[in-house]
Amino acid sequence: MVEYVIKPPETPALPVAGTGQMFPVRRIYCVGRNYAEHAREMGHDPDREPPFFFAKPADAAPHDGQVPFPAATADLHHEVEMVVAIGKGGSDIAVGDALNHIYGYSVGIDFTRRDLQAEAKKMARPWATAKGFDHSGPCGAIRPASEIGHPDSGRIWLKVNGETRQESDLTDLIWKTPEVVSHLSGLFRLEPGDLIMTGTPSGVAQVVRGDKLECGVDGIGTLTVKLV
Repeated sequence: MVEYVIKPPETPALPVAGTGQMFPVRRIYCVGRNYAEHAREMGHDPDREPPFFFAKPADAAPHDGQVPFPAATADLHHEVEMVVAIGKGGSDIAVGDALNHIYGYSVGIDFTRRDLQAEAKKMARPWATAKGFDHSGPCGAIRPASEIGHPDSGRIWLKVNGETRQESDLTDLIWKTPEVVSHLSGLFRLEPGDLIMTGTPSGVAQVVRGDKLECGVDGIGTLTVKLV
């Protein structure tokens, strides 16, 4: 029996919809600028350049319906995303085999300290403080692919206090799910428990304490959080 010098942290986990089971979260990868209109609103050309990735800590995903407003920002933005949950590991996964590595799907929010991100971009520094802070990636329950298949179309949307801010369709993804999984697996060995946030549509905007955010992906599920 292994003896630890401190108590090991609990394993972050998300519920599997309709069951009493949990999906353990190992890593969270995020795809940047994967919807053309969002790329444009961020001042970039939406051509199919190779996808790029950043990361969030595993414990950024679980939540209890409330998300603490983060410190050190005056410009917090919402970014709704379809989330892919990996169930089978691998490296250099072929596009044609990628869907076989997916356990299921969820909806999540990539919260971004936009002011810190802008500063990091200007100084050519990493985005870790802008993207990887505590509670920065709340996700809803995971729907197994064995039940819903592999969604490649469907409305993706987000409302703040009942007002629609983001609305698009999965068909507008620049890099489709199998391509994202394949490309990422050439950079990191994917393992069961990994989550991939696949990018956000246009309409990202500021949120403040007290805001209620509702979002969803048709055929996958919904997520509601309040900033406290």
